[in-house]
Amino acid sequence: MAAGCTSGGEKPDGKGSTGPTAAPTKAPTTAPAPTATPTALDFTPDPKRAPKTEAAARRLALAVVAGPDAWAPGYVKRTPYLSDPDYWPVLGATCSWETGTRPTDVLASVTAYSELPAVGGKGVLRVAATVTVHRTESDADWEMASTLEEALRCPDQKLRDGERITELMSLGNPFGVGGNATADDALREGGSYVNDAVKGKQFYSWYQSRIGQVTVATVVKGAPGYREMNDGTITGTSQAQVRALVTMLERAKDELEVQS
Repeated sequence: MAAGCTSGGEKPDGKGSTGPTAAPTKAPTTAPAPTATPTALDFTPDPKRAPKTEAAARRLALAVVAGPDAWAPGYVKRTPYLSDPDYWPVLGATCSWETGTRPTDVLASVTAYSELPAVGGKGVLRVAATVTVHRTESDADWEMASTLEEALRCPDQKLRDGERITELMSLGNPFGVGGNATADDALREGGSYVNDAVKGKQFYSWYQSRIGQVTVATVVKGAPGYREMNDGTITGTSQAQVRALVTMLERAKDELEVQS
C-alpha cells in the first residue's frame, strides 16, 4: 500500500491493503537502469530465529525500523515518533486512506516518523520508515504484490483533507532484476504530492523491500526547495531514502539469518 508521511489518525505511512494482485503499472521514468544480475542473495534465514508471536515480532520491528539517524544528518524525530501498535492503514474503495484492522497474517507493524526541519527557505521534509513482520514469507510476498496493485487501482489517492498523491506509477523488481541485489523482492512507487497549504506539486516516493517474512519501506513527501532525482541519478532526498531502506534490510538480516 502507498502511504503519506503522517502519524496517529492522519494519512498512513505503512501499507496494509490485502486486495487481489494485478499487473504492475508503468515503471516510473526515474527507475534505476538494470545492472548485472546477481546469482544469489547473501542471506540464509534461521527458522529458529523467526518471530512467531506478536511480542517477538514487535521487538524485531522496533530493532529494525529506521529512525532519523538512518536517513542523514539533520533529520529529527517527529511527534509522535512511533505509530500505535494496532495502527493499520487501508486504501478504501473510493481511493481514500482509512484506518483499518491489522490482518491476522501480520504479527506486528511499526512506523517511525522523522523530518528535515525547514531551513534556508526550504519547507519541512517529512519522511517515515515502516517495518512489517508477517507470519510467513508467503504472507509478506502477498503484501508486496498488493502494494503494486494499489497504484494501478488508484493512481490518485486522498491522504486526508487537503492532501493527496497523484499520477502514481509502480515498478516491482525481484532479486537480480533492475539493480535489486539486497532483497528477495523490491518495488518503487512514485508520483506527485499535493498539499493545499503549499503552492505547487511536490514529488512523492515510496520504496519497499522484502527479506523473508519481513517487509521494510521508506516514504518521502516532497517539500518546497527539494528535488527527488536529477538525470536518473540518486541524489539528495533519494540518497537518504535508499540509505534508510538498506539500513533496515541489513538490520532485518542480522535479526533473522543463521549465525556463524
